[in-house]
Amino acid sequence: MRFLRVVVIIGVILGALFVGADRWAAGYAEDRLADRIQAQEGLTGSAEVDIHGFPFLTQALSHDLDQVDLKLKGVEATSDGRKTRISEIDASFHGVKLNGDYSRGSAERAEGTALLTYEDLTKAAQTGVTVAYGGAPGKVKVTARIEFLGRIFTRSVVSTVTLVDAKEAKGGKIIRVHADQVPGEGLPGIESAIRKRTDFDRQLDSGLPDGLQLNSLTSDGSGVHLTLSGSNVVLAGS
Repeated sequence: MRFLRVVVIIGVILGALFVGADRWAAGYAEDRLADRIQAQEGLTGSAEVDIHGFPFLTQALSHDLDQVDLKLKGVEATSDGRKTRISEIDASFHGVKLNGDYSRGSAERAEGTALLTYEDLTKAAQTGVTVAYGGAPGKVKVTARIEFLGRIFTRSVVSTVTLVDAKEAKGGKIIRVHADQVPGEGLPGIESAIRKRTDFDRQLDSGLPDGLQLNSLTSDGSGVHLTLSGSNVVLAGS
């Protein structure tokens, strides 16, 4: 009995050491990937990586991971010299292949979501324009200062926010904000003056990991929510 007790104790200790080593190795790989992604994306916020599966060490030996979750905060996409901030991206990568030092990886497929707050959209719009919730899914309220015939006045419009194909970028998408109706519509010059301030397009693909594409969007009180997916997606590296 004493021998069996010793064997059990040794087994428990070895098991605890293995679990500890496994969690340390997983944490090391997560930190390496997060640091690489942080540098690659030029984030103003942070990158968090969570590697699924136990034990991690058996996955690490083959450099194949079943699933990696990624949370990015403060992503900036640049189009035509103008930056658009994406507050948060949450994505899951499946069938991930890592390189030798865990600083690069690619996934067979991935899906996720992204959030643009109304503060993000306001900064993406022109100076003097504010964007808020429009009271229904896919709607935003755009308020702008308008100059027309020497007068300056403020107008608000309810606009539809949609995802459309970018003509100059194959497979790329543009977020389009377009007023449903314009106050004074029909008066010569007034509609174009208001739309020049309230309507705008912004491309976000440059802020996403390579291979991850925008699929759809909707809006609610917290902002504009986008769905993402892709295949052969670069998790880190180039």
